[in-house]
Amino acid sequence: MTGKLNRILVVDDQQDLRLLIRLSLRALGEVAQAASAESALALLHEKAPDLLILDVWLGEGISGLALCRQIKDDPRTAGVKIVLLSACGQQSDIAAGMAAGADYYMVKPFSPEVLLEAAKGLLEG
Repeated sequence: MTGKLNRILVVDDQQDLRLLIRLSLRALGEVAQAASAESALALLHEKAPDLLILDVWLGEGISGLALCRQIKDDPRTAGVKIVLLSACGQQSDIAAGMAAGADYYMVKPFSPEVLLEAAKGLLEG
């Protein structure tokens, strides 16, 4: 494989879901993981990923929506493509995610194949 190695960061408080996503996307590049918004921010400022897979609900601390907005508002990370994952699939939830700056909104449970296609599209686009 030639060309640039994509950097993908998966942020979810559920370890099993992070593993599923990492395994689903590893063909696209290097996949790092974080269990909280705070640890994700540390990784983001160390070296911004090309793609962020971000759960809307991260338990304690900063929510995924707030983190998404923060990333898109920061000129250093505004170019990072973001896929928001959420169990909430109502139109108002999707609208809130897109308003926060998400490039794609995916409702859980999701198909790993659909996630892979969405990620590939964002990385190539």
